[in-house]
Amino acid sequence: MIQTLRLSSTVAALMLGTVTFAANPDVGGAPMFTDKNIVENAVNSADHTTLVAAVKAAGLVDALMGEGPFTVFAPVNDAFAALPAGTVETLLKPENKGTLTKVLTAHVIAGKLSGQELMSKARASADGFFHLNTLSGDALSAQVKSGVLYVYDESGNAGRVTIADVNQSNGVIHVVDTVLLPK
Repeated sequence: MIQTLRLSSTVAALMLGTVTFAANPDVGGAPMFTDKNIVENAVNSADHTTLVAAVKAAGLVDALMGEGPFTVFAPVNDAFAALPAGTVETLLKPENKGTLTKVLTAHVIAGKLSGQELMSKARASADGFFHLNTLSGDALSAQVKSGVLYVYDESGNAGRVTIADVNQSNGVIHVVDTVLLPK
């Protein structure tokens, strides 16, 4: 009887211990590893092939592989596809590298902010928005609506965070369903 209780206690302790360590979410059908950087993980996501191509065309690979930490709002392929026809193709042209770089760095914040931190700061603010400055010098604002985190660009376009807290060795990615455009 005592051995059965000890075994039960040990099993219960092990089960509770595993609950405290939540796995990093899969993104685009691929596991995301906390010991890999933003670029190393993003290249494996089937949902981020357009973003990866844009990061390469803008010459931002080394920067996003850097120490950071960074918070990246990573638009999915469907977000890029929703832009007006020809926009992505035009941005990917070498002569538009400056504009592409500005668009991409308008999705990046210096520092590591979890989804919970973004939500808490938005809820605690006087206007219901947590205002952020991006690496491009543009502004984003986070808001919580019905328990869901949204990120707004300077034009008021809202991107819904569909997967939060994809931890990386050099920051965190929050997957968004919209390309956030600077003015």
